[in-house]
Amino acid sequence: MIDLHYAATPNGLKLRLYLEETGLAHRIVPVKLSAGEQFAPRFLAMSPNNKIPAILDHAPADGGAPLPVFESGAILLYLARKTGLLWPRGERAQLQATQWLFWQMAGLGPMAGQAGHFRAHAPEAVPYAIDRYTREAARLYGVLDRRLQGREFVAGDELSIADIACYPWVVPHAGLGHDLTATPDLQRWFERIRARPATQRAYAGVEDPYAKPANFTQAERQALFGQGVQG
Repeated sequence: MIDLHYAATPNGLKLRLYLEETGLAHRIVPVKLSAGEQFAPRFLAMSPNNKIPAILDHAPADGGAPLPVFESGAILLYLARKTGLLWPRGERAQLQATQWLFWQMAGLGPMAGQAGHFRAHAPEAVPYAIDRYTREAARLYGVLDRRLQGREFVAGDELSIADIACYPWVVPHAGLGHDLTATPDLQRWFERIRARPATQRAYAGVEDPYAKPANFTQAERQALFGQGVQG
């Protein structure tokens, strides 16, 4: 059994999608970020960076005590390597999946997240930041579009953790100012993933976090964006 400590952000949805696709036994443990639940000592013991998602694996491969894992990319890699599910066969294919997982973690996620923040969540408009991150997110969508030319999935012929990592950061494309018709291979892949039953289950009732300007209270904004060096 896996406990998934979760909120319906793109990073949280990676793990929700992985678990739906694989059918691994799991329990969802909601974390209400706007209420500051990510700062609770019990959660910080699993995720010291106070970010979701985090998991607690009650049946680790070494047979030891329940194992906490934080950072969405690390969790995907851990589960894929442990179970072999959505983990390509062969060293070269595994390397492709790992490279694109790291690409998403280092590029697409952070840049799209900044675009979404400045477009929808910032308390005041910052034109330079909006332009900078919107253009960078579009550039990265273009990188993924070129990767998908002649391929069904990001790492090759089979669904893998690379697709699971990337998809949730393509879902909010409209709120990030991107029209998928400008990237037709990305659009084809996106529609294929969106139609999968596991995706439908993972995204049931989930709203695009960047579709409209947020209306946070001061306390919610502090919990979401106000932490400093001391947490």
